[in-house]
Amino acid sequence: MSNTYGKWLKAQREAAGLTQQQLAELALMTRSHISHIEAGRRMPSEEDARRLDLALGTKDVLTTFRPQPDDRSVAERFKAARKLEEQATFIREFAIAYFPGILQTRRYADTVLGAAFPPYSDEERDKAVVSRLERAKILERPTSPVVWALLDESILRRLAGSADIMAEQIMHVVQLVERGRIRAHVMPLNGPITNLHQSMVTLMHFEDQPPVAYSEGTQVAKVHDAPHLVERIEATYALAMSDALSLSESLNVLRAAAREYGYRD
Repeated sequence: MSNTYGKWLKAQREAAGLTQQQLAELALMTRSHISHIEAGRRMPSEEDARRLDLALGTKDVLTTFRPQPDDRSVAERFKAARKLEEQATFIREFAIAYFPGILQTRRYADTVLGAAFPPYSDEERDKAVVSRLERAKILERPTSPVVWALLDESILRRLAGSADIMAEQIMHVVQLVERGRIRAHVMPLNGPITNLHQSMVTLMHFEDQPPVAYSEGTQVAKVHDAPHLVERIEATYALAMSDALSLSESLNVLRAAAREYGYRD
């Protein structure tokens, strides 16, 4: 979906002689939320659209033509989620297939992207690896965002590339935990299955806008910002976390897995 809705909103705002901040105040929203809607990164809720119609005097146009979640392609949803990731103050990840993108090393990322189908060209793959490593730079900030990673143990057992690549990747996560930069919890293979096991999930909180959830599976990706859906996913995450190993137990499992792949202290 092209960002027709966001562009039309921006045109109406500018025609009314309003800045994003002024419109935000009239519509009881935040400036950053207005900015995300105009850029096509977030969809307005029905209540948001109604207040925007009232603020701009556009009758019910923004409410009637509010974009629906399935209007956007997987690529557009992924791009929107990554932009939100940059602005999040608290990120919670659940991973079942491979380590979350922001935690991946260069070689691990290259291996994961090399398994894509249809395959990337060499140039596309190189660009994708660079993009993934750029995402990881948010962890170079000293404190924000806070990051929790809930990792299914199968990730540690599934060989990606080589034993050396796996050992390097696992120890990268261990070192981030030891530095206090992230928390990582392992869901053991002998633990119960949960609704989270259907896809990878990212939960994001922000300083001045509502939380969102992003889920991703094979050729499927969605950004969820409806409050009741986000709350449901957060509750599911909390239940899954309660079945995970403690931080110290998880570190022991991670270190043991790295040693099985040949890592030596």
